[in-house]
Amino acid sequence: MKRILFSHSYFLRFDPKQWATGQPYPPIGTLYAAALMRERGYKVSFFDTMFVHRPEEISPALEQHDPGFFILYDDGFNYLTKMCLTNMREAAFKMIKLAKQKGCTVIVSSSDSTDHYEQYLQEGADFILLGEAEQTMLELTDALSQAQNNFLSIQGLAYKQDDAVIKTGRRNVLKDLDSLPFPAWDLIDIDIYRKTWMKHKGYFSLNMATTRGCPFKCNWCAKPIYGNRYNSRSPQNVVAELKMLKEKFDFDHIWFCDDIFGLKPGWVHEFADLLEKEQIHFRFKIQARADLLLQENYIRDLARAGCENIWMGAESGSQKILDAMDKGTTIEQIYHATRLLKKNGIHPSFFIQFGYPGENKEDIAKTIRMINELLPYEIGISVSYPLPGTSFYERVKNELHEKANWTDSDELALLFRNTYAPAFYKQLHRYVHRSYRKHIAIQHLKKLFAKPSGSTSFTFKKAMSVLYYAPAAWIDKQKLNSLENSPA
Repeated sequence: MKRILFSHSYFLRFDPKQWATGQPYPPIGTLYAAALMRERGYKVSFFDTMFVHRPEEISPALEQHDPGFFILYDDGFNYLTKMCLTNMREAAFKMIKLAKQKGCTVIVSSSDSTDHYEQYLQEGADFILLGEAEQTMLELTDALSQAQNNFLSIQGLAYKQDDAVIKTGRRNVLKDLDSLPFPAWDLIDIDIYRKTWMKHKGYFSLNMATTRGCPFKCNWCAKPIYGNRYNSRSPQNVVAELKMLKEKFDFDHIWFCDDIFGLKPGWVHEFADLLEKEQIHFRFKIQARADLLLQENYIRDLARAGCENIWMGAESGSQKILDAMDKGTTIEQIYHATRLLKKNGIHPSFFIQFGYPGENKEDIAKTIRMINELLPYEIGISVSYPLPGTSFYERVKNELHEKANWTDSDELALLFRNTYAPAFYKQLHRYVHRSYRKHIAIQHLKKLFAKPSGSTSFTFKKAMSVLYYAPAAWIDKQKLNSLENSPA
């Protein structure tokens, strides 16, 4: 069988915010694909672009391994690759060209290539895997290895034939996730990930996916890979991988990178029981919805399993905006879930989204008030980002500027015409963070006055930060006010 060289197109150095944050996760989607192909008898190599400086650095790996297939397979579990940043797209195009120069058959799987398969084919890719790609990849490489040239029966594929672009039927998503081998963790140089995490955070975190897909239908959320179906690994399968990773890499922390963690009834309870039985101890963070965090027994099971932080898609403090997004949650649920998590020792963190069509000054004020009243553990602020395949994208596509993608994850450019100018939203991001930090400082200041003898140095330091954040937030608010009437 021909040798396969796998790679992906996320370059940490191309994303200044993420490079400075220093919290990289291995591309487990790529490692799943590599593990499956190796299980089926292919000779597999992997070139990790996470820490390299430029796409040309793949050339020595192409020389060394002399692969018949070059498979550029992006991680479908990481929001950074779902965003389709132009830096990464251009790097992918460069690697495609380098692999073609070496005579490889080039196969690509990513959110971006699924949405823009014609562009990737134009840049030299031979085949694009559309949607969930493992089975399509396996059928395609088997067919190519047997010198077949008719691919119409392979679902989930786009390719060129006689200068015409052929797109085959959509492939159904995989239901039995336990049938997949564990990701090929041995192909990763784990030491550089560990050193980066230890330098920036003082602990080592790994990523894991327990599910695929999301059944909810927020109208701005694109799902080009796993769709609206929701399929789950068994708790036993997940715990078996955790046990292996703990023995092999001795991680401290896990990011369960599912869109929605533990949605299946009884799953989290059984998971917590198995972890206790196997005596596996670690901390973890998940992503969830406010309306799924209202049952205290469920929250207690998460805490018992080791959950310390839940990123909640709060999005807005305005019910009008949540309804416009088809979010299906209420402001009351956000408040109740946040308080319930804090009561049970779990940090609630918020994803916040500004700039959705129709959002006005009152809606923004409601969101800021919600943040400052609930004081989540962390906040992640973005502006509405139109992704192909969503009804939100269809609504604003005629208003898009020349840019349709961000260059990196910190650009935060509003890509369509809205209530305020793009500069307003950049300043809003800055102001909301400083206002939030000011209110955190005030909270600690109150603790300091209430129990001065029992206060820690941490409480004192946080309380004293009010001296910086109070005036900084005031200055940022004045700058924000000055941008309010700028032309959109």
